Amino acid sequence: MEEFYDLCYIMILVGIIVFVILYFVDAGYGKMVTEKWGPAINNRVGWCLMECPVFLLVLFFWAKSEVRCEATYLIFFLLFELHYFHRSFIGPMLMRGNGRMPIVIMGLSIIFNLINGFIQGKFLFELAPNNPLYANLYSNAWLQNPKFIAGVVIFLVGMAINWHSDYVIRHLRKPGDSKHYLPAGGLYKYVTSANYFGEIVEWVGWAIMTWSIAGLVFAWFTFANLVPRANSIYHKYEKEFADEFHARRPKLKRVFPFVY
Repeated sequence: MEEFYDLCYIMILVGIIVFVILYFVDAGYGKMVTEKWGPAINNRVGWCLMECPVFLLVLFFWAKSEVRCEATYLIFFLLFELHYFHRSFIGPMLMRGNGRMPIVIMGLSIIFNLINGFIQGKFLFELAPNNPLYANLYSNAWLQNPKFIAGVVIFLVGMAINWHSDYVIRHLRKPGDSKHYLPAGGLYKYVTSANYFGEIVEWVGWAIMTWSIAGLVFAWFTFANLVPRANSIYHKYEKEFADEFHARRPKLKRVFPFVY
């Protein structure tokens, strides 16, 4: 148990380092791909390969758990896997164009997803059921707890924002159109990275509904990874769409509407 918590603390520290570094180095995928990151593979394949490990790892921990059919644990499992089934298999199929993902970035993402899948799966389906504190917390009574209810609502709202924002991005161009556009639909009216905002909200909801250090680690790492990337995208759009960007600038933020 102590080793598990040590791993969580290490990931929190790594998140701080990532947060700082990404303000100086652009992440090498999505809108920030450049040749300096080396060999690349098809974007759809890359996304599937880097996201499916966490889906499979959590599935493994759940399948071998003695509490897998208990209501609270089952809801945790279904919500988590819903996100990652879409991220691993549905999302890549919906991608348009012939984008590329650097292999090194895919590899780093796989490492994080393996660690994160281990933290989430091991805590929820192995450690928590054997810890009297969490075994009692995650009883059926937890389903009526305001923290759980609020967490689920926040999680689902974040997921909806994330999926809708991805939909807006995918439909910026009509078939045959190769131009680039500044997103404006949905929450893109207020931020340049609405999809990141949705994902941050989603995992904050996860941290609240699980009320655990595992959930906290994931929420913090999501924030640390996406906020600096949102800053890079903001400045990229500022240069690429100068006139339109400055016309919308008074209310257009990076990732948190009206704030940052």
